[in-house]
Amino acid sequence: MSDIPQQPAKQLLHLVFGGELKSVASMEFRDLNRLDIVGVYPNYAAAHAVWKGKAQQTVDNAQMRYFIVHLHRLLDPATEKPSGTPSA
Repeated sequence: MSDIPQQPAKQLLHLVFGGELKSVASMEFRDLNRLDIVGVYPNYAAAHAVWKGKAQQTVDNAQMRYFIVHLHRLLDPATEKPSGTPSA
């Protein structure tokens, strides 16, 4: 064991949300009042796990889409994208 206190991982907030699109060729939602705001997560890995689950639940509806928004990039544009992180 080390006596050096460990720093908690830096919080990089991510939002997962989804909804039904007007068409598969657009990024316009059919009804903004029916958006599914799934939640805010402390890192990309947690957000991706939830996104994947929601996307798999709606696989039968081609117009239903879920997204991950990198809130930390909006809140702090100087935040760098970690290497190896997909641009989602």
